[in-house]
Amino acid sequence: MKLTNNLQNVLTYLRKKLKQFPAKARHMGEYLRTHFQWKWLLLGIIGIFLFGLLCAFGFLLAVHQGSFGKLPSSEELSHIQHHEASEIYSADGLLLGKYFIQERTNITYEQLSKNVTDALVATEDARFFEHNGIDYKSLFRVFFKTILMQDASSGGGSTITQQLAKNLYPREAYGIFALLVSKVKEAIIANRLEEMYSKEEILTLYFNTVPFGDHSFGIETAAERFFNKKPIELNVAEAAVLVGMLKANYTYNPRLFPEKSQERRNVVLSQMEKYGYLESSVKDSLQQLPIELDYQYQTHNEGLATYFREHLRQELQQQVASLQKEDGTPYNLYTDGLKIYTTIDSRAQTMAEKAMSSHMEELQKLFFQHWKNRTPWGKDESFVWKLAQQSPRYQQLQKQGLKEKQIREVFEQPVKTTIFTWQGEEEKEISPLDSVKHHLHFLHAGVLAMDPKSGAVKVWIGGINHKYFKYDHVNTQTKRQVGSTFKPIVYAAALENGISPCQYFSNELVSYAEYDDWTPKNSDGNYEGKYSLTGALTKSVNTVSVKLILENGIDNTIQFARKLGIESDIEPVPSIALGAANISLYEMVNAYSVFANLGYQVKPHYLLRIEDKHGKVLKNFRPATSPQKVVSTQTAQLITEMLKSVVDSGTAASLRSRYGLRNDIAGKTGTTQSHADGWFMGYTPHLVMGVWVGSDYPNIHFRSIKLGQGATMALPIWGKFMQQLNKDESLKAVSRARFKRPSGEVLRLLDCPAFKDNAPFMANFFESLFGPRKKEPNVKQAKKKRKRNQRRRKSHPRIKFRKRR
Repeated sequence: MKLTNNLQNVLTYLRKKLKQFPAKARHMGEYLRTHFQWKWLLLGIIGIFLFGLLCAFGFLLAVHQGSFGKLPSSEELSHIQHHEASEIYSADGLLLGKYFIQERTNITYEQLSKNVTDALVATEDARFFEHNGIDYKSLFRVFFKTILMQDASSGGGSTITQQLAKNLYPREAYGIFALLVSKVKEAIIANRLEEMYSKEEILTLYFNTVPFGDHSFGIETAAERFFNKKPIELNVAEAAVLVGMLKANYTYNPRLFPEKSQERRNVVLSQMEKYGYLESSVKDSLQQLPIELDYQYQTHNEGLATYFREHLRQELQQQVASLQKEDGTPYNLYTDGLKIYTTIDSRAQTMAEKAMSSHMEELQKLFFQHWKNRTPWGKDESFVWKLAQQSPRYQQLQKQGLKEKQIREVFEQPVKTTIFTWQGEEEKEISPLDSVKHHLHFLHAGVLAMDPKSGAVKVWIGGINHKYFKYDHVNTQTKRQVGSTFKPIVYAAALENGISPCQYFSNELVSYAEYDDWTPKNSDGNYEGKYSLTGALTKSVNTVSVKLILENGIDNTIQFARKLGIESDIEPVPSIALGAANISLYEMVNAYSVFANLGYQVKPHYLLRIEDKHGKVLKNFRPATSPQKVVSTQTAQLITEMLKSVVDSGTAASLRSRYGLRNDIAGKTGTTQSHADGWFMGYTPHLVMGVWVGSDYPNIHFRSIKLGQGATMALPIWGKFMQQLNKDESLKAVSRARFKRPSGEVLRLLDCPAFKDNAPFMANFFESLFGPRKKEPNVKQAKKKRKRNQRRRKSHPRIKFRKRR
C-alpha cells in the first residue's frame, strides 16, 4: 500500500512538471504521441525484462556449472570433513591436551543443549524449520528494506544453512561480482545440504564449524574455554552469550569486551522471548545478570604434562603417518580428530608437578640469596653472549643483514619484555641481553616415574616451565653425570659376581698411580675403619665404592649396567663408581626398576592406543618383549635392603625425619662434581621415581655441598610427592604397598655390622666370637656430668621448687 502511494505521488509530480514545459515542448510531446507506436515501447520493456531474465539465468547457470569456482558435489557434501583437533588422554581418562591447527572438537546433536539451538534459531533464522535452505521472505525484506530503503536494522537474509555453506566453503574474490557470486553459491550449496541432511544434522554441522572468539572453533571448544562446561550443560544465559558472539566474535568476546557482550546477549534473550522460547519474566531476570566466565584457555605450553605432550607429538607424527584411512590416505595428527591414550596417571602427574613447583620455588629463592649480587657464571660475559647468539631474536636480526656490532647494540637496548618468575609472568623494560642473564639464573628439574612391573610411565616432568624453557631433562638425549646414584649398580654387579655383602673394605684414602695418581675422597673427610657393602652404600662412601669396582672389574660393571638398560657411553675408568658417567634420567629409572621388580627388566612405555574420532582402534601399543630376568632375585633383594638402609639411616634419612614418610622406600641420593647435579632415585614396590635438579650449564651451581647435594636439591621433590600420594585414597594400592619379605638367605648374608673400626686384630676376633665389648665407663666424664646436672638443678626454678616440696 505504501509503495502504491509513493508511485502515485511520483506521477502527480511528473504531470505537474510537464505542464510547466514551454509550448514547443508540449507540441513535441503531441507529435511523439501521434507518430510513436506505444506498443513498441511496451515490447521494448518486455524485451529488456526478458533479456535481464536471460542474463540472470545465464549467470546462475555459469555459477552452477563452476565458471566462478567449482561447487561441491553431493558426494562431497555427504562426507563433509573439517579440521578436528587430536586429543591426548591420561590412563585415568583425563584430557591432557590437544594437537591442532584450528582447535575444534566435533559433537553430536544429542550433546547440544536445547538452550543453544533455541538461541541460534531465534537470533539467526526464525523460520529455519520451515524453509528448504533459502528464506524467500527474508530475501524480499532485505531487497526492499535494506537495499531500497537503506534500513540497516532490518537484518540479514542468510539462513543458518547458508551460513553453514559459508563456513564450509569460505568466500573467494571475484572483483565487483564477489558478493553476488558468493551469495548465489551459498544458496545452491544450502539447497543441496537441505536435500541431504535433516534439520538436526544441519544444526550439528553448523555448531561444529562456526568460529567463536579466541581462535576457538565449534561449540564444544567455545563452551569449555569460556565456561568450562560441556555444550549440553550450558544454561540459557551462557548459550545466549556464545550465540551472540557469532555476529562478531571479536567485538562481542566476553573476555575482552564484557559490556558489549552483555548487550548482545540481552538482544539474543529478547529474540528468544519474541519467538516463544522464553517467558517475558524469565527474559527480564536473565538480562539483569552479569556475565560470569570460567575461562579455560590451554595452549601447548600449559596444562598437565607439557613436556611429555611435546615429546609424544614428535613420536606420534611418525606413528600416525603410517596409519591409513579407508581411502588410502594417511591420517593427520592435527586435523583428523584422533584419540591418543597414554599411561600417564593424571593424579600422580598433578602431585609431582605441584611438588616440583613448590620445592623449586624455594630452592630458587635460596639460590638467589646464595649468590646475592654476584653472577653464578663469573665475570666471563662471553659466556652470556654465546647463549644470546643462539636465541631466535639474534638469528632473526642476522637474517635481516645486521652485523655483529649492530646486533649487540640492539641486544643492549631496553624493551618491554615478559620474563619468567616463580610468582608468575612479569613484564619489565630490560634489554634482551639482561633477559638472557635473568633466565640463566634458574635451576631446572626433571622427574620421571614408572611402574616397575609393567613399564608404564606414570609421571613425566621435563622442566620447570615449558613456555620459557623448552629443554626436556627426561628425554633420553639429555644426559648428565649421575653421581652416587650409580653406586647401587656398582654394588649389584659385585654381588652378582660373588662378592659377599659382609666383605669389608678399608675406608683408607688411596691414590691410584695407574690412573694419574687419582685420589677419590669422601665428602665428610673421614677415612677410618672398614665398611661392609651395606654400610658403605648407606653412607655413600667413595673410597670403598672405588675399591669395590676395581676388585669386581670395571668392564664387568659396565656390562652389568648394559643388562639394566643403560645404553649411554660409559668410559672404562674407576671414577664411574662415583657417577662420572653421563646418563639420562630415563635410563636411570629403567635401571632401578630392575631392583624393584626382583631382577626382571621391562621396557618403559607411555603409549596405549590410537583411535579415530569414532572410537575405532587404529593401533594398540604393547611392550615389544615380555619381562626378562637380568639380575638374580637374591641380588635384587640385597640391593633393595641396602637402599632401604639408605632411607632409614643414611643420606636419604630426611624422608623419614623431615617428611614423615613411613612407606616402604628404597633410594639413593647423588651429587656430582662441584655440586652441578643433584639426584634422588627412589622406589616403592609399585613405583620407581627419579629426580634430577641442576642448571642447564654445569658451571652454574651452588658453592657448598650442604646446598648442592642431592639430599637438598632433588630429594625434597620426591618427599613432597610421596606426602601427597599418601593422602590420596584412590592410590593407596601404590602408597601402602610393602616389599616382599627377603628370603632367609638374604637376611643371613646381611647379618653383619655395617662398620668396623681400626681396633687390633685380636680385639676384632674376640668381638666376632662374643659380641662387642661393653664400653668401660669414663670416670672423669661421669664426674663432670654429675656436676653439670647439679648446677642445672640449682639454676632452674622449677627443679628447685620440686626439691623444696
